[in-house]
Amino acid sequence: MTSATARTRRSARTIWGVAGGVVLVAVGVTVSLAFGSRVVSIAEIGEGLRAFVSGDTAQEIGAIAVAERIPRTALSVIAGAALALSGGVMQAITRNPIADPGVNTGAALFVVCGMAFFGMSSVFSYLGLALAGGALAAVVVYLVGSVGAGGATPIKLALAGAAVTASLSSLVSAVLLPRAAAMNEFRFWQVGGTGGADWSSIAIVAPLIAVAAIVVFCLASGMNSLALGDDVARGLGVHVGRTRALAAAAGVVLCAAVTAVAGPIAFVGLMVPHAVRLVVGPDHRAILPISALGGAALLTIADTIGRVIGSPGEIEAGIITAFVGAPVLVAIARRTRMRAL
Repeated sequence: MTSATARTRRSARTIWGVAGGVVLVAVGVTVSLAFGSRVVSIAEIGEGLRAFVSGDTAQEIGAIAVAERIPRTALSVIAGAALALSGGVMQAITRNPIADPGVNTGAALFVVCGMAFFGMSSVFSYLGLALAGGALAAVVVYLVGSVGAGGATPIKLALAGAAVTASLSSLVSAVLLPRAAAMNEFRFWQVGGTGGADWSSIAIVAPLIAVAAIVVFCLASGMNSLALGDDVARGLGVHVGRTRALAAAAGVVLCAAVTAVAGPIAFVGLMVPHAVRLVVGPDHRAILPISALGGAALLTIADTIGRVIGSPGEIEAGIITAFVGAPVLVAIARRTRMRAL
């Protein structure tokens, strides 16, 4: 196969991947608006959207239900896209195809401490704590994974991530166990979900997510070079340290911002980029945008499933993604047989 033919096939897969992602997001948004404690019709969806755009108050009960679901749907789209982007970045800079953002536990520890010791409860305070905790966890994982000969290798980073996550989880339990009030508040946040979405919380995290996403997209070519190894990347003119640091910082911001407003939603950052890579190949200029679309669709549909099967209550989206993600992780591990590590 000639290089021109290979490029044509990769371009075709990318185009189809983007088109498929857009369709999945459209389906996810539609079902998210339509299904819940009350199923609404297409006409009611249209009326609810019209009322939202015009700023009017919806009159019909179906349209009112749609208007109430719009913030939740918007947060699901934003959070899913951010988590998938974060996972794609972490997999690129660690050269580990089953890497996960891995900063949720650090963010959770800092949020727990804020709840337990300082009585913090606002989204803004959660955001600051989650960013600080996520950044600290990422730095600790990198430092631990860099110890010894060979520096930071994928297998050492994976093991360091598992060890740090276990340690931080123990600290979370140690802080919560003697504090019943903090535990009661934290247990709802810890599950992870978009049920508490409102425009004020979205307005706080959306600008950070947008800036971090732009940084990630701008670094896509550099991530392609990093995948070839640090020495090759330097030979291609890439500033390895700066590219890796900027990408890691953007990945931490994406994951921590979502964690602050929706809790630690697991497996989206692991499943989506890995699946996209299997379809479109190793080019991060294709992986990242398609992953963003896939993550948005996955979390939106997971949130809808939780509302439908848990009616008249609901099952948080974090439980649905974990239920789907655990067997997917096992399948990925069996498929790769740890070759990439």
